Amino acid sequence: MIKILIVDDEKPIRDLIDMNLSAAGYCCVAAADGLAAIDEVERQSFDLVLLDIMLPGADGYDVIEYLKPRGIPVIFISAKHEVRDRVKGLRLGADDYLVKPFDVTELLARVEAVLRRYHKTDRELAVGDVVIDREARRVMRAGQPVPLTSKEFDLLLLFAENRNIALFRENLYEKVWDDEYYANSRTLDLHVQRLRKKLGWEKNLVAVYKVGYRLEI
Repeated sequence: MIKILIVDDEKPIRDLIDMNLSAAGYCCVAAADGLAAIDEVERQSFDLVLLDIMLPGADGYDVIEYLKPRGIPVIFISAKHEVRDRVKGLRLGADDYLVKPFDVTELLARVEAVLRRYHKTDRELAVGDVVIDREARRVMRAGQPVPLTSKEFDLLLLFAENRNIALFRENLYEKVWDDEYYANSRTLDLHVQRLRKKLGWEKNLVAVYKVGYRLEI
């Protein structure tokens, strides 16, 4: 399982990130300051570090200098929003830079992108009795193959990687169909109906009023 270290001195932000990444299937460890983060890296290995900059003990710039020789990818998450701040973070070796406040779906997308870049993504993703093989684009339910179209697979993967998060219809159209959303389109709804039937997710894949859909696990 992919292990991610979350470093932020604000507990509500640590808890928010931890909750959403854990729901997406990641193993998370949290640290409240830079020195505690370094201690965690000494004790165990991590696939990715989400790192605030303004930290007590040792700031994010100090921590990334410590992490660089270990080859651990880093995403800075900071309220420092000026261009010079982002440039400094990237030049110090960060793989990405996300400004607070941030959208959780964007955070998840950036995490997935960095992990893919380092070939650290898990090939298989399990959601209950459904197992998704990302590379083979194959889906099994209770050990039996589930035939899906290409768009159905892409939509399923998006829901599975964002479990328990409401996804906007506009974003689903953009990411799965590479197209903008049209209010009178039934394409998404028909695909969701087919996924519900094929996977037995009538109670799991729920509509969110005026938003879109959420996979409840």
